[in-house]
Amino acid sequence: MSVGIMQLGIDDLRTTYAEQPDILVGTPGQTPDGRIFRLAKAGATALDPGKLTVAATQASAQENIAVAVAAPIGATQVTVTLGAEAVAANAYAQGQLAITDGTGEGISYLISGHPAAGSAGTLVVTLVEPLKVALATTTEVCLVKNTYSDIVISATDQADAVAGVPNVAIPAANWGWVQTKGDCAVWADETVTAGKAITIGTGAAGQVEQLDAAGEPEIGVAKQALVDTEYRLATLSID
Repeated sequence: MSVGIMQLGIDDLRTTYAEQPDILVGTPGQTPDGRIFRLAKAGATALDPGKLTVAATQASAQENIAVAVAAPIGATQVTVTLGAEAVAANAYAQGQLAITDGTGEGISYLISGHPAAGSAGTLVVTLVEPLKVALATTTEVCLVKNTYSDIVISATDQADAVAGVPNVAIPAANWGWVQTKGDCAVWADETVTAGKAITIGTGAAGQVEQLDAAGEPEIGVAKQALVDTEYRLATLSID
């Protein structure tokens, strides 16, 4: 699969794919004028142009789960015991296996793929690279989705990792490009003075508003005055 910053034509950023192209999810692409996009997969709901998107909610059931079978240095497969939630095939592909406790802690590995598995069952996770430190059955890990896999329209609680803004409708479960840097039309939920920092909106899903409290994620600045319920230009700085 292609890696690194790709060069995107204007038509590329408005192209969607029913099947994943030969590009890793999250791969950045740059247009001739310098805007940055990331390849993303929509979740179960279609994405709309100009509406902010965020990463899928991470499954707490798959945090601090046990390694079921000891794995030596150089192994490219790790067997884990899942928490109380089933896992679909390749739900964590191109995400991370993070070693959270025990031998190998502090290292994370890119996931190549895995089969489906039932709640509390065992799951064999295949890694892109071999283990650098052996894992014991006392080791605990987290399965973490790729930020750009199964993304959704932002919620109004401001509690999610920002993904980007599509410039075209992306059908559910399809792949497309979301913008993370540069001038982009966004949907406002209030009046924002040009030049002010913006964050996830609290008015309606997918909107942005002025950043005005500690802890709110800054996603860019208003390039022009933003008007409630209108789409106007902001300069994104997510990347």
